[in-house]
Amino acid sequence: MAVITQFVVVREGVEKMTFTSKKEADAYDKMLDIADNLIPFIQKADLGIDESVAEKLAFYFANNKDELTNLLKGVVQVNSTPTNSPAAKKAAKKTEVAE
Repeated sequence: MAVITQFVVVREGVEKMTFTSKKEADAYDKMLDIADNLIPFIQKADLGIDESVAEKLAFYFANNKDELTNLLKGVVQVNSTPTNSPAAKKAAKKTEVAE
Protein backbone atom coordinates (compact mmCIF):
# COMPACT_ATOMS: atom_id res chain seq x y z
CA MET A 1 0.00 0.00 0.00
CA ALA A 2 1.33 3.42 -0.97
CA VAL A 3 1.17 6.50 1.21
CA ILE A 4 0.30 9.69 -0.64
CA THR A 5 0.65 13.08 0.96
CA GLN A 6 -1.83 15.64 -0.30
CA PHE A 7 -2.24 19.30 0.51
CA VAL A 8 -5.80 20.57 0.27
CA VAL A 9 -6.70 24.24 -0.06
CA VAL A 10 -9.98 24.86 1.76
CA ARG A 11 -11.88 28.17 1.70
CA GLU A 12 -14.93 28.77 3.86
CA GLY A 13 -15.34 25.04 4.36
CA VAL A 14 -15.18 24.27 0.63
CA GLU A 15 -12.34 22.23 -0.86
CA LYS A 16 -10.92 24.32 -3.69
CA MET A 17 -7.94 22.32 -4.94
CA THR A 18 -5.65 19.43 -3.98
CA PHE A 19 -1.89 19.47 -4.53
CA THR A 20 0.97 17.04 -4.03
CA SER A 21 3.39 19.72 -2.78
CA LYS A 22 3.04 22.27 -0.03
CA LYS A 23 4.72 24.92 -2.20
CA GLU A 24 2.04 24.61 -4.91
CA ALA A 25 -0.76 24.64 -2.32
CA ASP A 26 0.65 27.76 -0.66
CA ALA A 27 1.01 29.50 -4.03
CA TYR A 28 -2.62 28.70 -4.92
CA ASP A 29 -3.81 29.87 -1.50
CA LYS A 30 -1.89 33.13 -1.95
CA MET A 31 -3.45 33.59 -5.41
CA LEU A 32 -6.91 33.16 -3.85
CA ASP A 33 -6.03 35.76 -1.19
CA ILE A 34 -4.95 38.21 -3.87
CA ALA A 35 -8.13 37.61 -5.88
CA ASP A 36 -10.26 38.08 -2.75
CA ASN A 37 -8.55 41.43 -2.13
CA LEU A 38 -8.90 42.54 -5.75
CA ILE A 39 -12.66 41.93 -6.02
CA PRO A 40 -13.71 44.89 -3.80
CA PHE A 41 -10.99 47.02 -5.42
CA ILE A 42 -12.44 46.35 -8.89
CA GLN A 43 -16.03 46.85 -7.71
CA LYS A 44 -15.06 50.18 -6.13
CA ALA A 45 -14.12 51.47 -9.60
CA ASP A 46 -17.82 51.64 -10.50
CA LEU A 47 -17.28 50.32 -14.03
CA GLY A 48 -20.79 48.95 -14.33
CA ILE A 49 -19.67 45.30 -14.39
CA ASP A 50 -21.47 42.62 -12.45
CA GLU A 51 -19.96 40.65 -9.58
CA SER A 52 -19.12 37.55 -11.64
CA VAL A 53 -17.13 39.60 -14.16
CA ALA A 54 -15.32 41.37 -11.31
CA GLU A 55 -14.43 37.94 -9.86
CA LYS A 56 -13.15 36.66 -13.21
CA LEU A 57 -11.09 39.81 -13.67
CA ALA A 58 -9.68 39.52 -10.14
CA PHE A 59 -8.69 35.88 -10.73
CA TYR A 60 -7.09 36.81 -14.05
CA PHE A 61 -5.05 39.56 -12.38
CA ALA A 62 -4.10 37.24 -9.50
CA ASN A 63 -3.05 34.44 -11.87
CA ASN A 64 -0.89 36.88 -13.82
CA LYS A 65 0.38 38.91 -10.87
CA ASP A 66 4.03 38.89 -11.95
CA GLU A 67 3.25 40.31 -15.39
CA LEU A 68 0.76 42.78 -13.89
CA THR A 69 3.36 43.93 -11.35
CA ASN A 70 5.87 44.54 -14.14
CA LEU A 71 3.30 46.49 -16.13
CA LEU A 72 2.46 48.64 -13.11
CA LYS A 73 6.17 49.31 -12.60
CA GLY A 74 6.42 50.45 -16.21
CA VAL A 75 8.44 47.50 -17.44
CA VAL A 76 7.72 46.95 -21.13
CA GLN A 77 7.54 43.36 -22.29
CA VAL A 78 8.39 42.64 -25.91
CA ASN A 79 6.23 39.48 -26.12
CA SER A 80 3.11 41.11 -24.65
CA THR A 81 1.86 42.54 -27.98
CA PRO A 82 0.23 39.95 -30.24
CA THR A 83 1.27 40.11 -33.88
CA ASN A 84 -2.35 40.37 -35.03
CA SER A 85 -3.06 43.52 -33.03
CA PRO A 86 -4.25 46.68 -34.83
CA ALA A 87 -1.05 48.50 -33.80
CA ALA A 88 1.11 45.75 -35.31
CA LYS A 89 -0.93 45.88 -38.54
CA LYS A 90 -0.51 49.68 -38.74
CA ALA A 91 3.25 49.35 -38.20
CA ALA A 92 3.44 46.73 -40.95
CA LYS A 93 1.50 48.97 -43.34
CA LYS A 94 3.79 51.94 -42.58
CA THR A 95 6.81 49.76 -43.34
CA GLU A 96 5.29 48.66 -46.66
CA VAL A 97 4.48 52.27 -47.64
CA ALA A 98 7.99 53.43 -46.74
CA GLU A 99 9.54 50.82 -49.02
